[in-house]
Amino acid sequence: MNRSPHFAVILSGCGRADGSEIHEATLALLAIDKSGCTYSCFAPNTPQRSVVNHFTSTNTNEERNVLEESARIARGNIRDLSELKVEDFDCILLPGGLGAITNWCDFQTKGMACDVNSSLEEVLKEAYVSQKVIGAMCIAPMLLAKVLGHHGITITIGNDKKLAQIITEIGAKSQDCDAISSVVDKDNLIVTTPAYMLANSIKEVAIGAESLVNSMIELANNRLMTK
Repeated sequence: MNRSPHFAVILSGCGRADGSEIHEATLALLAIDKSGCTYSCFAPNTPQRSVVNHFTSTNTNEERNVLEESARIARGNIRDLSELKVEDFDCILLPGGLGAITNWCDFQTKGMACDVNSSLEEVLKEAYVSQKVIGAMCIAPMLLAKVLGHHGITITIGNDKKLAQIITEIGAKSQDCDAISSVVDKDNLIVTTPAYMLANSIKEVAIGAESLVNSMIELANNRLMTK
């Protein structure tokens, strides 16, 4: 191996209630950068399903675009998800936030009968087949369960028994985990962490993000060494 793993970080907007959770996304990017690795950000160029006033927690009548909103977190350095070429990356990382279950898919209203954004579904399937490392935070592992659950993957969404039951019903495995740790499925090259599903502070999210990213790097490095 003569290079550090390269991450594709996929965002779902900007803000916990209608997009990517900002702390989770930013702390994941920080963990990647601190490790000496590199990243590129992507988001689907689609309308948000809802826009939420994060001060009052109420829906508004505004119309916003997922890619444009995600650009706030990426400081404008972001591309349309349809342009993501899986072969250019070693790791795919999905931060949490309710955008994961509204803008990437409609799980919030349809559960596991949801439809997933076609570009994201294609990326996840190709990444899995190509043996790339896939990571997800908070509620985002539900997307992995939906798309890849039939492979018997192991993920965590913290200790939510209702979601765990849904996960197991579609063939995946759910493992309890605290906010500062991550669950590593070495066989399937998948790493997940609960983040704000359980975290009581930004510090706990930061520790969990570093656990996730470091575990992803270890899996990616092992993969690169065997090529």
